[in-house]
Amino acid sequence: MTTFVDRVELHAAAGNGGHGCASVHREKFKPLGGPDGGNGGRGGDVILVVEQSVTTLLDYHHSPHRKATNGQPGAGDNRSGKDGQDMVLPVPDGTVVLDKAGNVLADLVGQGTTFVAGQGGRGGLGNAALASARRKAPGFALLGEPGESRDIVLELKTVADVALVGYPSAGKSSLISVLSAAKPKIADYPFTTLVPNLGVVTAGSTVYTIADVPGLIPGASQGKGLGLEFLRHVERCSVLVHVLDTATLESDRDPVSDLDIIEEELRQYGGLENRPRIVALNKVDIPDGQDLADMIRPDLEARGYQVFEVSAIAHKGLKELSFALAGIIAEARAAKPKEEATRIVIRPKAVDDAGFTVTLDDEGIYRVRGEKPERWVRQTDFNNDEAVGYLADRLNRLGVEDALMKAGARAGDGVAIGPEENAVVFDWEPTVTAGAEMLGRRGEDHRLEEPRPAAQRRRDRDSERDDAEKEYDEFDPF
Repeated sequence: MTTFVDRVELHAAAGNGGHGCASVHREKFKPLGGPDGGNGGRGGDVILVVEQSVTTLLDYHHSPHRKATNGQPGAGDNRSGKDGQDMVLPVPDGTVVLDKAGNVLADLVGQGTTFVAGQGGRGGLGNAALASARRKAPGFALLGEPGESRDIVLELKTVADVALVGYPSAGKSSLISVLSAAKPKIADYPFTTLVPNLGVVTAGSTVYTIADVPGLIPGASQGKGLGLEFLRHVERCSVLVHVLDTATLESDRDPVSDLDIIEEELRQYGGLENRPRIVALNKVDIPDGQDLADMIRPDLEARGYQVFEVSAIAHKGLKELSFALAGIIAEARAAKPKEEATRIVIRPKAVDDAGFTVTLDDEGIYRVRGEKPERWVRQTDFNNDEAVGYLADRLNRLGVEDALMKAGARAGDGVAIGPEENAVVFDWEPTVTAGAEMLGRRGEDHRLEEPRPAAQRRRDRDSERDDAEKEYDEFDPF
């Protein structure tokens, strides 16, 4: 059974908000108790949190569906519903969150770093909260909003300072076992290492982590062997160590060609061109290995590599290698910009930003998009006429009706609020105002005299069609 998973698809569903309550206070000798409906509770969030003790995404491989609890509905006597409980999901340090299209949503590095994968829905207001001087006894309440649901991809990229790369059976696992306290699986056959191994190395005053990446082969960047699965684990490393086998038994291989092949795979994978490299000529405890190391070392140094002859079995050259790595890592850490405290950025709303947009689509429907209108529609109980009227008042105060008029909408035209796949569509009827501009001569109101505009337009179209048919009948020679 596999115990290491570094890529999973997670289905996160936040909790729905609880509905508000429409209630009237009833008590003896108090016939007009007034509204006392409580608010609904907030739905729980789905939150990813970095936990150092977690090293794999295996739990989410077996259980990819995670849902937070819903908020409780409100009740009478001004009792608010209980908030839903957040679903907190621990993830390893170095987890990258992506959407289904591959766009990076968050890069979670550092203990305690959080990311809200699903936002819980707001609770609906009860009629007690909706009461005002104009609406003293609302007979409705707002519905709770549905929680956010989305599919995300979690990818683990190991957070290590040093990455050991090389062919299978080059001795990477043996090297990390003697440099640190890690105990990886070691055997004399290829692909012994199936998952990255991490170890902690102390060299003087510098403490750093070292990762043993499963062996690379030609074509690893295209998915051959295990390379494509684990090349992502070298992306965060400050230095790469090429572990070359100087005592290989394969006649068609030599350390220099191995180095060239691995470098080509790293180049095709991309993003690692500027990382410093060190070459570790391993297995020099074998006589043939030492002879081969003496032959190729000048060539490697001529290419600009810093070369170390090491032996994991004989513990040769390990101190020099560990201190050389510590020096490079110390320089890399010093070159990094200092982390600044998180700043609160305040972005004031633009003067001309109405908070919504009105557009006319190809089907002749006016589409209204905006956070507030869409949220208000989701919270409206369309089975309650008073709640629908309350929605109309809110939209009017926001300026939606004025924007529709400026866009050319007339009474009876179709208006859709919300995304195209889940919009609320209705025939628009402008709110009747009682301003002086609507009045004619004293004692007259032209609103009572004019027919409905939409009905009149239909009558005009029918009349034009009838006239056209009549003309055709008159001039028909047959």
